[in-house]
Amino acid sequence: MTIKVIIVDDQAMVRAGFAALLAAQSDIDVVGEAPDGREGVAVSRRTHPDVVLMDVRMPEMDGLEAARQLLDPPRGVIHRPKVLMLTTFDVDDYVYEALRAGASGFLLKDAPPADLISAVRVVAAGEALLAPSVTRRLIADFARQRPAPRRDGPAARRSGLTPRETEVLELIARGLSNQEIAESLVLAEQTVKTHIGRVLAKLGLRDRAQAVIFAYESGLVTPGQ
Repeated sequence: MTIKVIIVDDQAMVRAGFAALLAAQSDIDVVGEAPDGREGVAVSRRTHPDVVLMDVRMPEMDGLEAARQLLDPPRGVIHRPKVLMLTTFDVDDYVYEALRAGASGFLLKDAPPADLISAVRVVAAGEALLAPSVTRRLIADFARQRPAPRRDGPAARRSGLTPRETEVLELIARGLSNQEIAESLVLAEQTVKTHIGRVLAKLGLRDRAQAVIFAYESGLVTPGQ
């Protein structure tokens, strides 16, 4: 199955470079590009991509607002692509908010070409791009700046999880893969996937990225642990 991608970045050379790299892959088709968030949303609505590569900082409309519009579309708009944020810096306050809005992760623009190709495939498959340690550090840094969890907030929602589901959520927040979680809890990997699906459903979360945010905001995991 071919992965349809659009590239939204205000630098023409970046768009051209990424497009050439991705289009050379047999399983990826670049179906559009845009120089700012506003046009990016319009192109996405026309082309229905599987993945949107979205720059964080752009004129007209930044990547955060564009991601929000794509991931929480108005009534009547059914298509919701996966959004992969692109940033020049490994710590950017926009990225945390983008993850909360439902983006599937982020990638540094200077990452090796193989990482970009892999990221598109990972996100298209429904996984969150949270493996790099810089991502976990970013989330921890911003979680540390958030106010203490409220009793009626995420912590209260977490009470609906079983002890095993809570363990799985904690390990997700620590950046473990499904295989690593399975090894840690002595479970089959398929069983881990089942638990993750139930955690997301019970908490009303879109993917692993939002699960990590939730774990920090609910106090299940605290920065520095």
